[in-house]
Amino acid sequence: MSADTDSVPDVMGLDHTTVTGWGRTAPTAARLIRPQTYEEAAAAVRDCGARGGIPRGLGRAYGDAAQNAGGSVLDMTGLDRVHAIDADGGTVLCDAGVSLHRLMEVLLPLGWFVPVTPGTRYVTVGGAIGADIHGKNHHVSGSFSRHVLAFELLTADGGIRTVIPGTPLFDATAGGMGLTGVILTATIRLQPVETSLMSVDTERATDLDDLMARLAATDHRYRYSVAWIDLLARGAATGRAVLTRGDHAPLDALPARLRRDPLSFRTSRFPSAPSVLPEGLLTRTTVGLFNELWYRKAPRARSGQLQRISAFFHPLDGVPHWNRVYGRSGFVQYQFVVGYGQEDALRRIVRRISERRCPSFLAVLKRFGESDAGWLSFPVPGWTLALDIPAGLPGLGAFLDELDEEVATAGGRVYLAKDARLRPELLAAMYPRLDEFRALRAELDPQRVFTSDLSRRLGL
Repeated sequence: MSADTDSVPDVMGLDHTTVTGWGRTAPTAARLIRPQTYEEAAAAVRDCGARGGIPRGLGRAYGDAAQNAGGSVLDMTGLDRVHAIDADGGTVLCDAGVSLHRLMEVLLPLGWFVPVTPGTRYVTVGGAIGADIHGKNHHVSGSFSRHVLAFELLTADGGIRTVIPGTPLFDATAGGMGLTGVILTATIRLQPVETSLMSVDTERATDLDDLMARLAATDHRYRYSVAWIDLLARGAATGRAVLTRGDHAPLDALPARLRRDPLSFRTSRFPSAPSVLPEGLLTRTTVGLFNELWYRKAPRARSGQLQRISAFFHPLDGVPHWNRVYGRSGFVQYQFVVGYGQEDALRRIVRRISERRCPSFLAVLKRFGESDAGWLSFPVPGWTLALDIPAGLPGLGAFLDELDEEVATAGGRVYLAKDARLRPELLAAMYPRLDEFRALRAELDPQRVFTSDLSRRLGL
């Protein structure tokens, strides 16, 4: 469960908890249930009440996907067992409440790595399937669901179904944001590695066109690729970036001192962000200064640097509760994708964000490869940009509505796992298989046992 929860008495005398997403923008109160067994999970589903329930993992969805105002929220982190590892074949069977962090601790010493990881390892396996997460390797490895061999799903009727790829229920659940049921276990295909270090190449791009050209020309050489982009830079420097790409380091690339324990999983941890920070700390001036320093300190070109997995994939995980740096108002993470051939739309959007002077220091651009089968899965082949923006920025809602229109017109979409404010009338244009999802959900769960703030807001 996210730290962003707080027990409060309900007006009817029941204990409710204030639950919010990682962006901390729209807290709502719900009854929090923490099952410790499959039987308790089934009982919790039967006891959700009139407002239904929604499964929740570690609370890293940025918006309202794992909230349920006035209803129940099922914290699944108590179901966190690793049941079986096939160290020869490279698969793991585990509970859905197991985090990617825990899997790395268990699997790396055996020479295996999770097939896909987002920018945090504090995501549960169930959440990874429900959001069909993607990582820096999407252009090579696709989304998380591509590597799921099967999962067990607790449905609204209390039954447990074994779900395999190629079936409608699998495709509705992968990216379905927990609305088809509660994932209990999953079997996942793993990525073999020789070491727990990354071999990383870093270079600077002078502007957006330079960045896109570098990504398009050389992404195929790397398993992992991402660019930090300066969205406050203007003029000739609009879209300047630091491009970071890498692969798992082979054993023979390590110096002798590291070959003694090449698969050890080491992480760094820094002091937690304070629980209360003054509003207005992240201004255009302070973020602009940070962005300038970050860009200038990056090497013009450097290759073969060895980095820990935690540093390459999850640098912010070393700062617990880093989401508090945005102050009490929280922040919006806006992520969209537009297809290849829509580069002009991407240029217009980046230029508009730059001209609007949105103070974002966590902005990344990368390329997606082929889509996976999830009906509401986010990635499609194209360019995806994600940025954090303080929620208190004046006029932010209207500005993002305009960007939504631009994205939809270009045939793109926004990421539901990060959304907290998309207008429902745009959803069908962004997700053309929405009607199929709604129809299956209506058949599987006619009483709307599984529901969330997100599903009510968007009419899912």
